[in-house]
Amino acid sequence: MFPPGFQVTSEMLWRATLVFAVIDAAFVPILVWRIDNATFRQFKWALVTTTAIFWCSIWTWALGNFWDSVYHYVFPTWARWLIPPAYGLLFAGVSLLLWRLAMRFPGSPVTGFCLLGGLWGVITHIWAVCLGIADKPPVLRGVAPAAAVTVAVFEFMFYWGIILSVAALLHHSWRWLRRVSV
Repeated sequence: MFPPGFQVTSEMLWRATLVFAVIDAAFVPILVWRIDNATFRQFKWALVTTTAIFWCSIWTWALGNFWDSVYHYVFPTWARWLIPPAYGLLFAGVSLLLWRLAMRFPGSPVTGFCLLGGLWGVITHIWAVCLGIADKPPVLRGVAPAAAVTVAVFEFMFYWGIILSVAALLHHSWRWLRRVSV
């Protein structure tokens, strides 16, 4: 997927951090405005379902496109096709935990959910750095671990915002279908 000789740099990751931060600065307030606390409380299972599908899809795409250039350096070959469903299930469980913690968050649980999702991104990227993601793949070799971890905050806030958006649509669709079918 990368052109020959392509190299990800720390500067690229810092720029991506800025782009994601700007997007999140607009996206999260829109989500807070559109998803009230009562609705957020009601769509726990839509959130879990959306999360499982989203992360399984992301990992299927990422491993399908970047296995040779990135991921085979940090994951065993036998895990290539197990990672997407396993991470889909793992992240679904994480979404349930984030939902519960966000319900206790002062202010908007949507804001709490997105911020906690960013924290989860930090945790996953620290783990990836420990596995050698910044050292082993030639395309990432030399990337500053701080850049790889920092971009995760805003990248994951964006991803969890997408998940919230889709879950809200699913929740409203299910409610509408129940009313129509009665």
